[in-house]
Amino acid sequence: MSAAVSIPAAEAGCYPVRTGNAIAPLIDGVPAFTRICQAVERARVSVWLTVAFLDHDFRMPGEFGSLFDVLDKAARRGLDVRALFWRCPELDDDDPGKHFAGTGVQRRWLAHRGAAFLARWDRLPSPHCHHQKSWLIDAGATSEVAFVGGINLDLDSISSPGHPSRERRSIHDVYLELRGPAATDVNHNFVQRWNHASERGRRGGSWPNFSRANDLRPPVRVSPAAGDVTVQVSRTVQAGHYRDATATPGGHRFHVADGERSVLEHYLAAIDGATRTIYIEDQLIASPELVVHLYGALARGVEIVYLVPGEAHPDFAAARQDPSYASAFMALDALRDRKNFLLAGIASNDGNGGYHDIYVHSKLMLVDDEWATVGSANVATRSFHSDTELNVSVWDRAHVKALRCALLSEHLGRSVGALARLDDRAAMALFRRVAVANQGRRERGQALAGLAFAIDPARYGHE
Repeated sequence: MSAAVSIPAAEAGCYPVRTGNAIAPLIDGVPAFTRICQAVERARVSVWLTVAFLDHDFRMPGEFGSLFDVLDKAARRGLDVRALFWRCPELDDDDPGKHFAGTGVQRRWLAHRGAAFLARWDRLPSPHCHHQKSWLIDAGATSEVAFVGGINLDLDSISSPGHPSRERRSIHDVYLELRGPAATDVNHNFVQRWNHASERGRRGGSWPNFSRANDLRPPVRVSPAAGDVTVQVSRTVQAGHYRDATATPGGHRFHVADGERSVLEHYLAAIDGATRTIYIEDQLIASPELVVHLYGALARGVEIVYLVPGEAHPDFAAARQDPSYASAFMALDALRDRKNFLLAGIASNDGNGGYHDIYVHSKLMLVDDEWATVGSANVATRSFHSDTELNVSVWDRAHVKALRCALLSEHLGRSVGALARLDDRAAMALFRRVAVANQGRRERGQALAGLAFAIDPARYGHE
């Protein structure tokens, strides 16, 4: 492992620490989906993906077309193309435009277009979600590449870096491109989920049918080295949903029937190991368990910046009004008094003396410029314990610092080069100065300098 010895690996998970990887962050939807579609077009063997949410009229950037265009084009080149969709019948009644549950109408639509790819559907007991959003290209081949992150297949996620004001509804989000031995574990995760998808043998649970959308063989060898980055894949898996304990190559048998919580293990271990800085981007701050550990880091003098949507997630705002959650919010509210904690949002000037908030949907944490995690898991009790999630954690000073500089360059309106000259504590101090100054500008109706503005934790979700 690299010099990041203060942050241990997860021990209670399926996947081992892997050396010899190459990674590349993909910040915001246009670069991320452009790169993914390019990888699909270059694929030689297979394209496998897990889908949580999908706008029915979603289209990839540029001329790539819809998700189904991308998949069918690859399938008609003779590739093995498989999509694993979350099925939530309850969601179809509430928000039918953002979910592809394989309903009768949707299957007839697939038949009408002559869909050539294979699909299975997987569900969890309501209200829990199969929340993974992964892509695996050329599984097990020398050209193998994985993409792990949290970007949904929805219209607002097709956002450009910097979030120009013309994008009236804009989402900030992140994927991580991964090559090397750790991609083997993304492969193992997909095969495990595909082979045991809950709906696979039920009517309408596979496309075009169960015999065509057949089972897959688990990977049998570790993919070759592609770089020098140390990586560990982590998950949340609900107990009782999957039962195949087959080990990933180079790993150990893991009793997944008991569930997995290695994403939470990583978050808590990294926070407890932090000595200088913690930087978090997430659409929620909804894990009282994690907030307790943040207090421990703050007491040690760690500087913490936490980026959230300026307008709180509706579920978070609703919980604010529920008296049964009052004690959990007391700890959050008290963060306003911690001088080394900053809650912030991002917004663009609209050119008319106003602003439009940029929705923060990314799920990542950077610690001490030496460790990072990027994936699908929110900082929320559901994501840490019940929803199905997939993250990639990285130990590498150069790559983590580069990611910090790229993110803060967008949010603070400073060059990557200027940010690279700052250490992590100086960078967090700069974030605080810019965000607090922008909060004042926002209150006065003035143009922001950069995107970031400070938020009062005790008022967050009330407004």
